Amino acid sequence: MKALDKITGFINEVKMELGKVSWSTREELIGSTSVVIVLTAILALFIFVVDSCLAKILSIIFKA
Repeated sequence: MKALDKITGFINEVKMELGKVSWSTREELIGSTSVVIVLTAILALFIFVVDSCLAKILSIIFKA
Protein backbone atom coordinates (compact mmCIF):
# COMPACT_ATOMS: atom_id res chain seq x y z
CA MET A 1 0.00 0.00 0.00
CA LYS A 2 2.98 2.30 0.43
CA ALA A 3 3.50 2.48 -3.33
CA LEU A 4 -0.15 3.41 -3.85
CA ASP A 5 0.21 6.22 -1.29
CA LYS A 6 3.27 7.55 -3.15
CA ILE A 7 1.42 7.51 -6.48
CA THR A 8 -1.60 9.26 -4.96
CA GLY A 9 0.62 11.86 -3.32
CA PHE A 10 2.43 12.47 -6.60
CA ILE A 11 -0.83 12.94 -8.50
CA ASN A 12 -2.07 15.39 -5.87
CA GLU A 13 1.18 17.39 -6.09
CA VAL A 14 0.90 17.49 -9.89
CA LYS A 15 -2.65 18.84 -9.62
CA MET A 16 -1.49 21.56 -7.21
CA GLU A 17 1.41 22.58 -9.47
CA LEU A 18 -0.82 22.67 -12.56
CA GLY A 19 -3.12 25.02 -10.66
CA LYS A 20 -0.19 27.46 -10.30
CA VAL A 21 0.58 27.48 -14.02
CA SER A 22 -0.14 30.68 -15.91
CA TRP A 23 -1.97 29.42 -18.98
CA SER A 24 -1.96 31.48 -22.18
CA THR A 25 -5.17 32.98 -23.47
CA ARG A 26 -6.58 31.89 -26.80
CA GLU A 27 -5.45 35.15 -28.42
CA GLU A 28 -1.88 34.75 -27.13
CA LEU A 29 -1.78 31.17 -28.36
CA ILE A 30 -3.04 32.13 -31.83
CA GLY A 31 -0.54 35.02 -32.00
CA SER A 32 2.40 32.85 -30.98
CA THR A 33 1.40 30.11 -33.40
CA SER A 34 1.12 32.63 -36.23
CA VAL A 35 4.60 33.97 -35.50
CA VAL A 36 6.07 30.47 -35.51
CA ILE A 37 4.36 29.54 -38.80
CA VAL A 38 5.41 32.78 -40.54
CA LEU A 39 9.02 32.56 -39.34
CA THR A 40 9.21 28.90 -40.36
CA ALA A 41 7.95 29.78 -43.84
CA ILE A 42 10.49 32.63 -44.14
CA LEU A 43 13.33 30.37 -43.00
CA ALA A 44 12.26 27.62 -45.40
CA LEU A 45 12.21 30.13 -48.28
CA PHE A 46 15.65 31.42 -47.30
CA ILE A 47 17.11 27.91 -47.16
CA PHE A 48 15.52 27.11 -50.53
CA VAL A 49 17.08 30.20 -52.14
CA VAL A 50 20.52 29.55 -50.65
CA ASP A 51 20.38 25.88 -51.63
CA SER A 52 19.34 26.74 -55.19
CA CYS A 53 22.14 29.29 -55.54
CA LEU A 54 24.74 26.90 -54.17
CA ALA A 55 23.51 24.10 -56.44
CA LYS A 56 23.77 26.40 -59.47
CA ILE A 57 27.27 27.56 -58.47
CA LEU A 58 28.45 23.99 -57.93
CA SER A 59 26.97 22.81 -61.22
CA ILE A 60 28.86 25.62 -63.01
CA ILE A 61 32.10 24.74 -61.21
CA PHE A 62 31.93 21.01 -61.91
CA LYS A 63 30.88 21.42 -65.56
CA ALA A 64 34.04 23.42 -66.26
